[in-house]
Amino acid sequence: MNYLDKLQNVSVLGAAGKMGSGILLLTAVEMADQSLKPENKDKHFVLNAMDVSSEALQGLMRYLKTQVTKIAEKKTILLRSLYADRKDLIENFEVIDEYVFHVLSLVRPTTRLEATYDSNIIFEAIKEDPALKVKIFSQIKDNNPNNPWFFTNTSSIPISNLDKEAELGGKVIGFHFYNPPAVQKLVELIKGENTLPEVEEFALAYAKNLRKIIVPSNDFAGFIGNGHFMRDALHGIKEVEKLNANNSFAKSIYMINKVSQDFLVRPMGIFQLVDYVGIDVCQYIMSVMNPYLKNENLHSELLDKMMSLNVRGGQYSSGAQKDGFLKYEKGRPVAIYDIDKKEYVAISEFKDEADKELGNLPESYVPWKATFSMRNKNEVFEKYFGELNTMDTLGATLAKAYNTSSNKIGKLLVDSKVAANEKDVNTVMLTGFFHAYGPINEYLK
Repeated sequence: MNYLDKLQNVSVLGAAGKMGSGILLLTAVEMADQSLKPENKDKHFVLNAMDVSSEALQGLMRYLKTQVTKIAEKKTILLRSLYADRKDLIENFEVIDEYVFHVLSLVRPTTRLEATYDSNIIFEAIKEDPALKVKIFSQIKDNNPNNPWFFTNTSSIPISNLDKEAELGGKVIGFHFYNPPAVQKLVELIKGENTLPEVEEFALAYAKNLRKIIVPSNDFAGFIGNGHFMRDALHGIKEVEKLNANNSFAKSIYMINKVSQDFLVRPMGIFQLVDYVGIDVCQYIMSVMNPYLKNENLHSELLDKMMSLNVRGGQYSSGAQKDGFLKYEKGRPVAIYDIDKKEYVAISEFKDEADKELGNLPESYVPWKATFSMRNKNEVFEKYFGELNTMDTLGATLAKAYNTSSNKIGKLLVDSKVAANEKDVNTVMLTGFFHAYGPINEYLK
């Protein structure tokens, strides 16, 4: 069965979720574009959007309509060529409306798992729970006569374990989209020990059609992205614990968040990133990874305590940020949770004092956003870190230690054969996390 045949009946599990909705959107557009080609006019495409919440599925269809309309508006010329035989479509808005209708007509919202029993491909974006994934994979496999292939969006669970426990016979591969899938260019591709060559071949063709950047990761818990991020977060947490000996908890969080964002020239501080992903999600990913690691303990009592206080972070279905370590207003941090007081403390109460203690940024500092338009970025960072490395302020000292730790984590992923090489580690962090430079760099003192 070739690429097009496999693509004719697909299901997305967890379709109304943050990741599933993006995967569904990309797949629906790919299906529609393939079906509009003259040579495919006789083929029938079905995309099952399966989720446990019927209410969420209603919101999903509104999301799809909005996003597909935006996509159509950007490729009107192409659509005019695809609809060249439709003399009734005269104005651009008519072409756009027809395309939106066509894409949405492929999607079948459902809360019933039975809808997946005719699919050739199963994209899975459900809760990061190994037992739940195995249960659902097994049920689909036992009831689907088409011997479907499973593309799991897991960011931490070894693929070989899922394959073995669900008895999938190698018909599974890790296809880890980064959030949000419709925007992010990166996909981590993870083969299990027995993943069939034809499954990988389809995955590569699908990724190419979506214009994704593929980085292969070996089948180790956490893979490259979370392998780095979880350890990077733990370093930040340990630094907070040190600062907390002489500073309030909230002030300590602020200082490390500022160091990891401003001093390291990153898009957001480490605690903002934890909030974005979700404190509960980070805690769970660490618990999934930990049993597979030797001589390492990926666990944080601080995350446990935040969870016990029901401070979780994460995002609303609208994409708005929930409060976590930081409290947000219109997307901007305005306060920090004080774990001792069990309340949020306004950043304005300690910002000036904390900034003074950290010290000034190097004179050659450039904000993260400015780095993307630079053609001489390497020269800029050589100068910036060269200056930072000569400074002995608290902020510079913490930043140098953080950069050293990040570098070591990156090299650990290569040495432990999670990543094939240093370039792959850097690509994941540059593309998936939008870092301005890779963790394995020459900017250390």
